[in-house]
Amino acid sequence: MKKPILSIDEPEPKKILRADRPPTEGFVTIVDGHFKSEFDTVDAAEASGRKLKSAYPMLQIEIYDAANKVRTLLS
Repeated sequence: MKKPILSIDEPEPKKILRADRPPTEGFVTIVDGHFKSEFDTVDAAEASGRKLKSAYPMLQIEIYDAANKVRTLLS
């Protein structure tokens, strides 16, 4: 009798984010000068930033547009 072959599905490798280099695509929330979450759309990044800002109003939150290399302060 043959034993069944067990296979482990390997997950796709995660995109490695480096804290010392700005991303090259998408939109990123910057919290107190540090790159945090990456998003595909500006609306998703702003929604996340506003949620953080409402919970922690003392934070300085910016939205970084990687394509244009522009930071926008979230007020």
